[in-house]
Amino acid sequence: MNSTRKGKSLVLGIVGSFIALYVLFPFYLVVMNAFKKQTDIVADPVRFRGVSFAQLLKNLNSVIHNSNFNFWYAFGTSTVITIVSLVLLVLFGSMAAWVISRNHKKTWATAIYMVFIASMIIPFQVVMLPLVSTFRDVGKFIGISMLQSVQGIVFAYLGFGGAMTVFILTGFIKGIPYELEEAAAIDGCSPEGTFFKIIFPLLRPIITTVTILNGMWIWNDYLLPSLMLGQNGKVKTLPVAVQAFVGSYVKQWDLILSAALLAILPMIIVFLIGQKQIMSGMVEGAVKG
Repeated sequence: MNSTRKGKSLVLGIVGSFIALYVLFPFYLVVMNAFKKQTDIVADPVRFRGVSFAQLLKNLNSVIHNSNFNFWYAFGTSTVITIVSLVLLVLFGSMAAWVISRNHKKTWATAIYMVFIASMIIPFQVVMLPLVSTFRDVGKFIGISMLQSVQGIVFAYLGFGGAMTVFILTGFIKGIPYELEEAAAIDGCSPEGTFFKIIFPLLRPIITTVTILNGMWIWNDYLLPSLMLGQNGKVKTLPVAVQAFVGSYVKQWDLILSAALLAILPMIIVFLIGQKQIMSGMVEGAVKG
């Protein structure tokens, strides 16, 4: 039995190592080639030939001060979009999850919850073209631009991120004793007061998980901003702004990879800090659901 277990552990370790290498290899290429010149990247993108810390500083300086890239504007835009989207996702998602979890035996609550779950399995590629035309028509109808605007992309993230947020929060809220809310009601607390004074503070661990997961996705997302904001629009997030170094005939790989490193670095730091919270929150939400 011990030999069988050791054999299984060895196989799982080997498989896990290959998966880790496969996942980390693109990140390795980005980081290592950010330390190189364009000629060294083209000559040998995999090996350490040409790696220099001085070259990294030169690349980063070229990226930050490049007028076409406009790093600080793109960084500020990404920050605003990410923060506003996360605040709205947490606020509306937690309220929706609370209502659904406390009425889960009712048909309408179950139906709404199933709609949220079903929307998670629909590929984004299926709806991305109708999305643009729909947002254009909605903008014309309400008189507020929904394309190439911060409010439009935030509204889109609220829709696409709401399903997972509600799913995770609903499972967690079901584990909160209902007696707490009954006691608050007896003391004369309104439903709104019960939620914000009793329930919402208890959601802090799972909200941290939801915030980090959605934050990494929104910050690093390229496809939705490129559709909603356009590659030549005034409003650009960091992933879209990197496109400035890609031309029809010339690709500045040293600047592209250095800009990509700058773009992903904040979320890597956030993930490393909050990875334990992410895993524990996901497990709690799934088990309690």
